Amino acid sequence: MKKLLIIILLIIPFACTNEKPVAKKATVVAVTDATFEDEVINAEGLVVVDFWAEWCGPCRIIKPYMHELAQKYGGKVKVTSLNVDHNLQIARQFQIRSIPSVFFIKEGRVLKTVIGVRPKAEFEKLFNKYM
Repeated sequence: MKKLLIIILLIIPFACTNEKPVAKKATVVAVTDATFEDEVINAEGLVVVDFWAEWCGPCRIIKPYMHELAQKYGGKVKVTSLNVDHNLQIARQFQIRSIPSVFFIKEGRVLKTVIGVRPKAEFEKLFNKYM
């Protein structure tokens, strides 16, 4: 009887929990020259690419926006980032002359390009427009 009581006392705290499984939040996917085609060009749906560099102050301003929007639109929009200093081939291919440059790409086609810092609300409108 004592053993049964001990087993029940050990099991009850785990069986009676109100905790719900935590869903995995979407994150910004770092892409490179090697992964760009698979992650962006061949991806289904809207893909947002943030072209940036570590030394770029304006890039640091919009980085949190991209992370927030990636979480908010996870599963609907894929948000990616490409460091132009480490991935010159793609930066040249997309003729990146100013950063941050944010490209909205769907089915391998560029729909919109936003250069420079913009309010988060402006990016969110574009997410909704091109989804």
